[in-house]
Amino acid sequence: MAIVKLEKIKNLMDISKAAELLLEKNEKEISFSINFKTKDNEIVFCDAFVVYHNVVLGPAKGGIRVDENVSLEETRRLAKIMTYKNALTELPFGGGKSGIKIPNQNIDELTRINIFKEYVHMIREELFLEQYIPAPDLGSDPFDMAVIYGELHKPECVTGKPVKIGGLPGRLEATGRSVATSTRLFTEEIMKTKLEDLKLAIQGFGNVGRWTAYFLNQWGAKIVAISDIYGGIYNEKGFDIEKLFQYAPTKNITISDYPDAEKITNEDLLEMDVDILIPCATGGVINEKNAERLRCKVIIEGANDPVTEEADEILEKKGIVVLPDFLCNSGGVIASYIEWRNAKSGNQTEKEETFSEIDKKIIKCFHKIRETKEKLKISYRVSATYIAVKFLIEAMHERRWL
Repeated sequence: MAIVKLEKIKNLMDISKAAELLLEKNEKEISFSINFKTKDNEIVFCDAFVVYHNVVLGPAKGGIRVDENVSLEETRRLAKIMTYKNALTELPFGGGKSGIKIPNQNIDELTRINIFKEYVHMIREELFLEQYIPAPDLGSDPFDMAVIYGELHKPECVTGKPVKIGGLPGRLEATGRSVATSTRLFTEEIMKTKLEDLKLAIQGFGNVGRWTAYFLNQWGAKIVAISDIYGGIYNEKGFDIEKLFQYAPTKNITISDYPDAEKITNEDLLEMDVDILIPCATGGVINEKNAERLRCKVIIEGANDPVTEEADEILEKKGIVVLPDFLCNSGGVIASYIEWRNAKSGNQTEKEETFSEIDKKIIKCFHKIRETKEKLKISYRVSATYIAVKFLIEAMHERRWL
């Protein structure tokens, strides 16, 4: 994984042994099994995990990943990323994550509802007391969050809900918004050029990928390649993203058969000669096996953990700049904070206000990362980690943990 090791940060600041221990260990890990009988007398078995990495800033916050490859190790890694993401954006949340391992994603709606009801049943106290506040992640969606809300009847216990039951306008697009804003900032302030003068490729056309593409296209970007799990498409003239939305209105419809485009593989897309590559699918897609073959100039991490630690080192030697995930995709948790805050106060927020608040946070964090990078002569990832670790240690002192 491309989480910067504390050894690197210790070369830049003093980190006591106690602080190091508190940043490295997980505060709580819960493993349980979701079991029930369906109407067809079949037994459903799903392993599930909840991890709190560090909660010095507030309750554990992080989405529910639903996938056949979910594991405790992956949940630990993603909870740690959430700790840094919340610290970097200075949100009052700790780092948390949960996962449900569903071997077969083609389950009927009733079975899915029962899986989430049983999930709530197994960790009801954690959720009701807001020790852990879930949200959608890979494989889960607002309707799953509605099931959790329906079991708890407490709107601040879960974020990412549908708008009509207390969700936030703009929450669906929020992660894509922050990825797009990060891309535009890097283009204008670091590359000193305009989006329309560059070629972009986006891996993934689920929630994050499609909204990243949407906003970038609205701002004039030329997106020449896009892919989903079934394959990708290429058009040197760039795609009209609104037409792609019409062709594939949901993530369950593939874009790989889109007309007037050349078919490519996901591997082709990653290794394409473009200015900016934006991986928005899943973790570890850029690794030691393919990093040497990448030809892009910049990688904007839209997915969680798309670049492995080994690949990060290779890319740095090649001169390929990487803007880290816990800046770029933090729009989701920023919007979740707004939704959580509104649920507690009774306030309401318009969609454009949501986007404005996300943009302000991203711009502020981007400038801090850039200034620290230039001052200490380090990478963007190390700079972002440095800022997050410093904030966490200061908070631990203020709470008398240290």
